[in-house]
Amino acid sequence: MFWRKEYDCLNKMLDDAIAGDFREDNFDETQLSKVQSKLMRYLTGATMSEKKLDEEKNRLKELITNISHQTKTPLTNILMYSQLLEEQVKDERLKEYTEEILVQGRKLETLIQALVKMSRLETGIFQFDKEVHSLTDIVSDVVNQGKTKAHNKNISIVVGDEPSASVRIDKKWVTEAVYNILDNAIKYSDEGTTITISIFSYEMFSGIRIADQGIGMDEEEIPRVFGRFYRGQAVHDKEGIGVGLFLAREIVEGQGGYIKARSAVNKGSTFDVCFPNLTEK
Repeated sequence: MFWRKEYDCLNKMLDDAIAGDFREDNFDETQLSKVQSKLMRYLTGATMSEKKLDEEKNRLKELITNISHQTKTPLTNILMYSQLLEEQVKDERLKEYTEEILVQGRKLETLIQALVKMSRLETGIFQFDKEVHSLTDIVSDVVNQGKTKAHNKNISIVVGDEPSASVRIDKKWVTEAVYNILDNAIKYSDEGTTITISIFSYEMFSGIRIADQGIGMDEEEIPRVFGRFYRGQAVHDKEGIGVGLFLAREIVEGQGGYIKARSAVNKGSTFDVCFPNLTEK
């Protein structure tokens, strides 16, 4: 009977701790009082640690916002004056230098935007606003974004006619993730090739598949392409900073999905962006 009473007290203490209602009410020298005292110290320490973590996140959020804000105006001015200078310069050598300043300025702008997004995603500062959306709408938006780049390289984007599927996602961020993959496919494919985008649906997952006829890569390189700033040896002469696939993976995994890649050198790559199917309630 004694141990039953002690067990019930301990059980109630744990239930109160889980609910956030725990209070130390025994102040004698019994073992139960000692357990209560230790549990109270633990909960107090955990609360303080959580508070410090929240404070660190808020400071980091403020820092990221300040960096983004403080660099936006001077960088915009650099790009603007570079464009004006490019229009006025007649000397071919100076014109070449001006064009390079403009290119590097745009690259720096892209890098800063990517760093801000990476920081927000990795630290959990940003929260996804997930709703039910059709994958067909995602494909349509992504194709519209990429068609000009593809047209400039004479690359055809073919959309499959598979039936659509709906998943619970943050449409804006998923569109960006899928576009990053399509942008890579355009960037690393030769002129006159074809990129196919299709929707698939299995028992537990549905998603978007992007298949290109580009340069491809070795199987052992596939895990590395999702790393920060990773760029394969075969693409060093191409534009890019190596964060597109990293951001795509962070966005997709942050919403309970995953990305699967298959590739072969000189035969192209296929990326599947997968999300859990909706569950009936």
